[in-house]
Amino acid sequence: MKPVVETINLKKTYMLGKVPVHALRGINLKVYPGDFIAVLGPSGSGKSTLLNLIGALDKPTEGKVIIDGIDISTLNEDQLAELRRKIGFVFQFFNLIPRLSALENVELPLTIAGVSKSERRKRAMELLKIVGLEDRMKHKPTELSGGEQQRVAIARALVNNPRYLLMDEPTGNIDSKTAAEIMKLVKKLNEEEGVTIILVTHDQFVANQAKRVVYIVDGVLKEENT
Repeated sequence: MKPVVETINLKKTYMLGKVPVHALRGINLKVYPGDFIAVLGPSGSGKSTLLNLIGALDKPTEGKVIIDGIDISTLNEDQLAELRRKIGFVFQFFNLIPRLSALENVELPLTIAGVSKSERRKRAMELLKIVGLEDRMKHKPTELSGGEQQRVAIARALVNNPRYLLMDEPTGNIDSKTAAEIMKLVKKLNEEEGVTIILVTHDQFVANQAKRVVYIVDGVLKEENT
């Protein structure tokens, strides 16, 4: 089986003033169709940097990110924008728009893409039902719990039917009970909807929900359990 996402000798160096900071030091990772991978490591280990590079939100200093057989460094801005439509992003801080309802927040990517109102509403309602918020569609973020807000964020990330779901500390802002509920939902999306998931976390419990766990420390992959 061919990997659908692959990183080859991936390196990222930032300059902090005149001091180079080596965030990634040669990451080699293969992700296969239907994978659910947790990248586990402490704060500052390079987890989020890796996720941003895979999601085409940043460019590596060295090395390659290959998605669906294509080296994404060869793509122009329009092609990168098209690629990002295959990817759903879920972040720790939800990033919902306060003045919009849950339904409107989920619809937003389709609104930007010019999808008709009836079609985007239908899709958003379907996803909010999947994440268990069919009774909370009209509520604004301030009227929702942290766990409910994260469910809205997951629904929004799925609204474009992405092939890949990238999750950056998705349980970092919620309590342990709610985190367990969110991870149950994430596993269901992977197992029943076939979404390929790459999740970064510092939480061993969250990592244990994945099919594969990759450990990262100081920008280096230490070991991998399959």
